[in-house]
Amino acid sequence: MTIMDSDAGPRSKRAAILAAAVGCFGEFGYEATKWSTVADRVGIGQTALYHYFESKAHCLLTIMHAELHRSHERFLEATAGVDPADGLRAALAGAFDVTEREVLQMRILQNHIDLLEIPRASAREEESRQAARALVHDIEMAWTGLLDRGMAAGAFPARDPHTLAQAVLGLLVSVWRWYRWGGRLDLAAVRDFYAGCALRMVLS
Repeated sequence: MTIMDSDAGPRSKRAAILAAAVGCFGEFGYEATKWSTVADRVGIGQTALYHYFESKAHCLLTIMHAELHRSHERFLEATAGVDPADGLRAALAGAFDVTEREVLQMRILQNHIDLLEIPRASAREEESRQAARALVHDIEMAWTGLLDRGMAAGAFPARDPHTLAQAVLGLLVSVWRWYRWGGRLDLAAVRDFYAGCALRMVLS
């Protein structure tokens, strides 16, 4: 059993707590959200939260890990069994094929990514932090591998693939700091603009 599915079961409140926390942290900010507000949204007492998460920070780190896992799996699915050029386009499109909740999760992740650099005193928080850090590395290496294969095949100009992967990822994740679901800009338009910028970074 992993940190993604611990305490899961037919009567578990874990998924409901995570959904409520994503809504609160994404809409109002982590610092501004009271732990009791999350409990109220789920319809349980605040002490019941501690059966699933030992702290608000533990819940935050769990959300960050879940979002990184989702992003990594989406990349692997998009790029499996295709040539690097098609894989790059599929990965860029897939990065924006998201739900409203996933937009909130990505905002939470990007707003608190620095948390992953600081060891936690709590064993459960540290477990979530280390797992999230490992996924950050896996995502960077997956993008690096795709670009490296494309360069080896002559589909992309030869450069340092890891540096280029970090640049592409930096561009893509910057969207979620400012983008708001249902706001002035349509997500498809945002996707076309940013995916186009990323393609030019790789191909030029």
